Amino acid sequence: MRRRDFITLIGGAVATRPRVARAQQSKNIPRLCFLSFDLDPAASRSRFDAFFQGLRDLGYVDGQTITIDYLSAEGRGERYPALTAECLRLKADIIAVSTTPAAQAAKNATRTIPIVMIALGDPVGTGLVDSLAHPGGNVTGMSLMVTELAVKRLELLKEAVPSISRVLVLTYLVDPIAPLQVKALNKAAPLLGVTLQIQDIKSADDLPAAFDAGVREGAEGLLTTGESIFIVQRARVSELAARHKLPSMFPFSIQVTDAGGLMAYDVNYFDLQTRATTYVDKILKGTRPSDLAVQQPTKITLVINLKTAKAIGLTISESFLQRADQLIE
Repeated sequence: MRRRDFITLIGGAVATRPRVARAQQSKNIPRLCFLSFDLDPAASRSRFDAFFQGLRDLGYVDGQTITIDYLSAEGRGERYPALTAECLRLKADIIAVSTTPAAQAAKNATRTIPIVMIALGDPVGTGLVDSLAHPGGNVTGMSLMVTELAVKRLELLKEAVPSISRVLVLTYLVDPIAPLQVKALNKAAPLLGVTLQIQDIKSADDLPAAFDAGVREGAEGLLTTGESIFIVQRARVSELAARHKLPSMFPFSIQVTDAGGLMAYDVNYFDLQTRATTYVDKILKGTRPSDLAVQQPTKITLVINLKTAKAIGLTISESFLQRADQLIE
C-alpha cells in the first residue's frame, strides 16, 4: 500500500497534499475528503483500511481515478470545523466521516456536498438524519446502534461477572452519542441490580483520576461508551483496568485484541466500511444521499481475552465462554 499524505491542522496552519495532487484534480476526477479523529495518521490508515481497499476494489485509485484528502483532527474534536472548511476550500465532491462530531461539523458547513458516514453511533438520535429509512438532506451511510449495544454490553458484563453491583462507566460527553448511551445505561442499570459511576473524560489526562474515583466508590467492573477517544487511548484504559483488577467490557474489539482488555461486544467494522464504499460509488455516479437508507450492522461479535481474565484473577463460566465468537488464550 503506498503512503498516503494526511492533512493535519496544527496551530491553525493547514499542511496540504503535494502540488501534484492539485494538478491531478484538474483532470476532473472526483475529490473525496476523509475526516479522521486518530492521534496517529498511520493508525487511522490501518483502522479504516477496509474502506480504502473497498474504494480501490471499485476502481477508485488515489491520484489516478480519485483524489483523496486525508484530514486528521489528531485526537481533538474541536478541530473538525476548520478541517471541514478545508474540505470546502479544496472543492470536495464528497466527504467521508468516521465520527459524529465530524459529521455534524460537515453538515453545519454544507447542505449540498454529500456526506457518507463510515460507521457512526446514532445518526437519528444525534439529528444527522431524519430516519434510517429516509435520511433526508445530504447525509447517509452506516450506523453502529451504539445506544442499544451499550445496554447489551452492560448486560453481558453482569452475566460474565454476576457478583458485580457497581460499574465504573467512562464516557466522553462532548461527543453527542455519549449522552444517549449514558441515558440508556442509567435506565437499564436498576433492572440489572447495578449502580453506575459515571466519569466524564475530557482528555486522556483525566483517565487515572477517573479510575481512582471509581475504585474509591467501590467499582467492581468497567464499561466505556463508544467514542473514538477510547480507541485512541485503548492501551492506557486497559492498563488502568488491569492495574485495578476491574473486569472490563468495551465497544471495540481492538480494545481487547490489541490492548489487552477483557471483553468486547463489537460490530463488524470491515463489513460496515466496505458497505460505506458502495455508497460513495453510488453517490459519485449520481444517486442522491437522501435516497440511500442508513444501514445497520448485520453481525455483532463477543470477544473474550482469557489471558486478561487470568491476570486479574477472574474465572468466567464455561457456559458464558461458549457464547464467545473469539477467545484469546
